[in-house]
Amino acid sequence: MALPKGKVSRARGRKRRTHWKLALPTIVACPQCKQMRLAHRVCKNCGYYNGVEVIKMDEEAKKA
Repeated sequence: MALPKGKVSRARGRKRRTHWKLALPTIVACPQCKQMRLAHRVCKNCGYYNGVEVIKMDEEAKKA
């Protein structure tokens, strides 16, 4: 069974873990309704993606 050769110092372990951070989601404005939405996803406000209506939304949801 594999065993570590020696103790990993605190600095060395922390240096390795510096890249373990969360990335912010990419948020863009919808070209149809100008609401902010996640990139490459259907807009929850108007139901459009890439200029095509993918989800039928009722009128009350489009106004809100």
